[in-house]
Amino acid sequence: MNTPNEVEAVRLSKQSQSGSSRRSFLKGAALTGATSFAALGALSAVASAEEQQEETESMQYEHDHLRRGDREILVAAQIAEALAVTTYSNIIDSSPFFKTIPEDDQGYLIGARQEEMSHYLLEQSVTDQFTPFTQFFYPPKMFSDAQTTLNILVTLEDAFIAAYLVGVRNFSTRNLRVTAARIMGIESDHRTLARVVGGDVTPQFGGPISSITGIQGVSESIAPPNNNGYERTLCWTSIDQALAALTPFVNFNAAKAAGFDTLQSFPFEPFNPTLPNPLGDFISFRGC
Repeated sequence: MNTPNEVEAVRLSKQSQSGSSRRSFLKGAALTGATSFAALGALSAVASAEEQQEETESMQYEHDHLRRGDREILVAAQIAEALAVTTYSNIIDSSPFFKTIPEDDQGYLIGARQEEMSHYLLEQSVTDQFTPFTQFFYPPKMFSDAQTTLNILVTLEDAFIAAYLVGVRNFSTRNLRVTAARIMGIESDHRTLARVVGGDVTPQFGGPISSITGIQGVSESIAPPNNNGYERTLCWTSIDQALAALTPFVNFNAAKAAGFDTLQSFPFEPFNPTLPNPLGDFISFRGC
């Protein structure tokens, strides 16, 4: 049995050891932190040098150093953007429900048309080639029936989002990956706003439309219109998967097999776009 003095001696010894342990830990942590900070500083310097190098990578640089895989993705994106421009143009110009929806909805569709054309021209400036497809097919009643129009519009935006995520995954340079992500964000805006339009379609044209079916073939409520917590990749990892999804819109035989209206095709008509807000313009591949 320990005497009171021995107990006190043990207690003081443990406190001393504990204090020593804490001091050792803090000293070690401080040394580790200093070492890590120095290492991070060195890495930061390397990263900064790389970023400065990338800042010099202009549109001409991207054009001159384009890899084959990058070109394939960009050409597929051009096809998608030409299809998008054609779709929005014909909704605006010929869909009977367009003039009956609120002005802000009309403004969204008009703005989206400008943005898609801007995307196309940016991609063309890098590939230095035109879209290989300039005529597009759609399902029956595409521009006359509001439900069909919005179903296909959301289907296309679903495809565009997933296609640009393939670019984020597979582009060979940081600049192209950042640009793909920036465009994908706009396509996501378009998908959400297309779903907003559904509730504003007038009874004269079958509205209000309460659900819209996108590329996954599932009827989804328009409430809320921004119903994604994360963008849907559609499990696409190759740009060939995006091209396969778009084939019925660009190929006569595929269109016929898919039940599209092959008696009429709609031409891609390029124009010089004016973006809704200069703050949202391209600026550079790095986004700065």
